[in-house]
Amino acid sequence: MHINRSAILLFIAELRRSIRLLGAALIGLTVALFLFSGHLRTFLQQHIGGQLYFFSVAEPFLAHVKLAFFAALYLLMPLFLYVLWRALGRPFGLSGRQRFWFTFSTSLLFYCGTIFCYLLTLPFGIQFLLGFAGETLEPVISINRFTNFISLFVLAFGLVFELPVFMIFCSRVGLISRRGFERNRRYAILTIAILAAVLTPTPDAVNMGLMGLPLYLLYEIGIVLIRVFRLDKQVESKGKATG
Repeated sequence: MHINRSAILLFIAELRRSIRLLGAALIGLTVALFLFSGHLRTFLQQHIGGQLYFFSVAEPFLAHVKLAFFAALYLLMPLFLYVLWRALGRPFGLSGRQRFWFTFSTSLLFYCGTIFCYLLTLPFGIQFLLGFAGETLEPVISINRFTNFISLFVLAFGLVFELPVFMIFCSRVGLISRRGFERNRRYAILTIAILAAVLTPTPDAVNMGLMGLPLYLLYEIGIVLIRVFRLDKQVESKGKATG
């Protein structure tokens, strides 16, 4: 399927219709969650089992604002995904039912990814990194860096867990076939390594591996799902019907 200029403009126009709504919802929920940011910080702080410190007067306030913002973004992710799939639906001819299932599946995978990160990946990564401390090396973690590390790591995991659904979408609309995904494994591995380096808050190999390995497994799962649902055959049949 060829993506023409009109399809791109239609996609952008659909997004513009919802920018104000998304912005207002994000700001309003951030303000509301700021009142509970202290409880949220205490909940997340259990991962390090120690005290947090600040090195400037405004750092605690700004850290709590960031925490409230990321929490609002986390809760509103289904709304953002709904807007995204609605914008993609018109240029690519997705029905209302298809947009619903794409929104539901990406939202479900997003929250599965964040829970997986919070319960399994994050504790292991923090324990490994703090394991280098000793009698002569004591960790002093600032609240600002802790907030950035936890929030970005959890949200990034949630986003990359949506990979299989976007692969199914690309195959469903004819952008790239299952064989295309299989032929480009080497480029996928390179892209995954770059994404892991960019999305993880720290550039160490452990955190990159904690994100890169699950992401590659999700890539393979996407290929398997495309084969199971026979999406390539749907694309071929459409091509024959229009040819």
